[in-house]
Amino acid sequence: MPYYYYNSTGLLPVLLCALFALWASHNVNFTFKKYAKQFSSRGITGAQAAQRVLRANGVHGVRIERVGGSLTDHFDPKTNVIRLSESVYDATSTAAIGVACHEAGHAVQYAVGYAPIRLRAAIIPVTNFGTKIAWPLMLLGVLLSGMSYAFYNLVYVGIACFSLSLVFQLITLPVEFNASRRAMTAIREGNILTDEELVGARKTLTAAAMTYVAAVATSLVQLLRLIAIYGRRRRD
Repeated sequence: MPYYYYNSTGLLPVLLCALFALWASHNVNFTFKKYAKQFSSRGITGAQAAQRVLRANGVHGVRIERVGGSLTDHFDPKTNVIRLSESVYDATSTAAIGVACHEAGHAVQYAVGYAPIRLRAAIIPVTNFGTKIAWPLMLLGVLLSGMSYAFYNLVYVGIACFSLSLVFQLITLPVEFNASRRAMTAIREGNILTDEELVGARKTLTAAAMTYVAAVATSLVQLLRLIAIYGRRRRD
């Protein structure tokens, strides 16, 4: 594909991905706030719902704690703790229950040895290191190539390091979708929400999933653009 495409028209995919990411971020906040106003008729809190998911899957020894902030919910496999934000822990909304059960789904994934989440955890150190040195390596390769073109290979090492972020994002997709499926199954089978209330939980989790899809799209476009730009320079 021509070099000029990536330098001019090639900016369009980058801009579209940026807009997609902004929309996804806005949408998850909007959807959560919307269904935070739809309350469970059974009065179950987010923390209680998460505990039910754990018990239903035979998972024990996982603590559930409150954490500050908004949408800061996560499962920490190192301490075996589900941390729920203030807007989820004590809340009885369908949005809060969906988020809490999703995090419990991650705890279940670790308990049953779900392969993608184990793989994601294993590559976190390598991914973090690779993304930190990627841009310095590419810059160094370009600067030193004036002395010897052999140094330009550092650019490709940098691009390879940058690609680790895409690999991480790709592995994250099945992890997040699977956690949401586990959450919705547990909510439905455990009668945590009524069929009508399930809609709110499902839409909240779907909106959250779109942020991960946006991250994959953004990383992919950035990687392709880097390959096109620096590959063209080498041919020149």
